[in-house]
Amino acid sequence: MIPNAISIHNLSFRYPGSATNCFHQLNLQVAVGERFGIFGPNGAGKTTLMNCMTGLLPFKEGTIELLGNPINQNKNSINRLFGFVPQDFSFYHELSPVENLAFFGAWSGMKKAAIKRRTEELLEILDLADVKDKPVQKFSGGMKRKVNLAIGVIHNPSILFLDEPTVGVDIQTRTAIISYLKMLNSNGTTLVYTSHQLNEAEELCDQIALINNGKIIAHNSIDLLLAEHDARGLESLFISLTGKKYSDPDV
Repeated sequence: MIPNAISIHNLSFRYPGSATNCFHQLNLQVAVGERFGIFGPNGAGKTTLMNCMTGLLPFKEGTIELLGNPINQNKNSINRLFGFVPQDFSFYHELSPVENLAFFGAWSGMKKAAIKRRTEELLEILDLADVKDKPVQKFSGGMKRKVNLAIGVIHNPSILFLDEPTVGVDIQTRTAIISYLKMLNSNGTTLVYTSHQLNEAEELCDQIALINNGKIIAHNSIDLLLAEHDARGLESLFISLTGKKYSDPDV
């Protein structure tokens, strides 16, 4: 039996000094190959949950497994299972795309020949080949988003976490990024995505979870949730279930 891409059991988490939990005994499963979206009002904990799933935030209660492997064990092996594309840029601005990918590829344990092949492939797919040797600090916002994405997938991860991967880009760049993410998924990569772009989410995701006050209040395919709640789209569904608008980033 193939394990889930992600299994979360009875996760409880609170920030140091906080009197209340962000989550209390939260449970969630994401199947291998899904395009999974996590949404919720500001302060619901979407980014916190993603940071727990990627090991950036340690937790003391509950378990999180990636492809059957607890994330708090064998860190090096676990880190090679997933990629993470954060909202904040995660590269060295003074370096070129080639130099950034060489560094992060080596950091993920790749051999030089594999890094070179994968770098050439990604630069071509993401239309960065003509600027491969220029400092990233001179790039437009959309080009920087593409570099951010390339770093997250340099090692061909089985699971890719995406936190606002297209924020601040033009429609052409957004279309290119979403198209590439769909291609990755068609080749077997599980996508876990959060964003404030709900129209984009409807295009990319097939399964979603809505979080409110640290609890999952809905979890199913988009089509079934829209039909169940007689909603015209994700924005309508969101407001129907939470009564809140979806605007500024949360923690």
